Amino acid sequence: MLKSQIMKNLSLSKKILTLFLATRPSFLIASAAPVFVGSALAYATGESFDLLLFFLALFAIMALHSGANLANDYFDHISGNDQANRNPTLFSGGSRFIQESIISARGILLLSLSILALGSVLGLVIVLLTKSLFIFVLGLIGVLGGFFYTAPPVKLGYRATGEIAIAFLFGLLPVTGAYYIQTESFEPVIVLPAFIIGILIFLVILINEFPDRPADAAVNKRTLVVAFGVSLALLIYRIVLATGYVLAVLAALIYSSLFFAGLFFLGTFPIAVFAYKIANKAELSRPGNFRSSRVTVILHAIGSLAITTGLLVYAFLYSPA
Repeated sequence: MLKSQIMKNLSLSKKILTLFLATRPSFLIASAAPVFVGSALAYATGESFDLLLFFLALFAIMALHSGANLANDYFDHISGNDQANRNPTLFSGGSRFIQESIISARGILLLSLSILALGSVLGLVIVLLTKSLFIFVLGLIGVLGGFFYTAPPVKLGYRATGEIAIAFLFGLLPVTGAYYIQTESFEPVIVLPAFIIGILIFLVILINEFPDRPADAAVNKRTLVVAFGVSLALLIYRIVLATGYVLAVLAALIYSSLFFAGLFFLGTFPIAVFAYKIANKAELSRPGNFRSSRVTVILHAIGSLAITTGLLVYAFLYSPA
């Protein structure tokens, strides 16, 4: 009987792990990063800092991100997009849980709705604590934006608008929201770091679209790579990549509270140069190649950490507290 109970527990643990992995947890840095940056800026500017609100914001956006990942897997399956992808990579082509019959399509959708509901509940707790209509609207945009990224009738990711939408949903809006949750105010100082984080996640989404181009084109999923072609999409990638460093220089020069954040971010420039060099037409046209994706994801993670660290250094050196 003990052996039977142990086997049941192991089976349950395996199922829970499978469900967890289906959410693609390794990519949750994309949603955690803006919360860290916005919260660190609030702390660095000498405003009050509420640890409970920070963790609620962090777990809420990560839950919404996980639910959105699952919704994208479901609707990309329904459209035939993921089935048409013959060269999925670690960073593109979906989780493949449906295609490999690990979890049914219906199971993925139900899990998506459940986790989105959890994220929404956490968001409502934040609204109740802050009594902020802005945070309510921001959370509503996050839920709807994540779900309708691939869900009909909106299908943002299918209409050459998905990349910009992600820059807002995982950059500008959550950085601003995390700052507002702590300070209950808007300040111009938030604009530049919010845009930099938006740029970093935009680059991640854009570079991940290159390996998916044939499958996306087959189901009329008009990503920027499909809509503009490899050469022009590559030019956009390089221009946006350079723009992030221009903004970092401006941030360091204009705002004393952003000096270390901008300086530390500029320290990631060698990674950006490498990303620029390997993001070329020959490299990106090779089926199944994901080297450029990996470097861009690393740039996003390290760049976000650099900005957060710079803000905390400023807080340590100059905060009146």
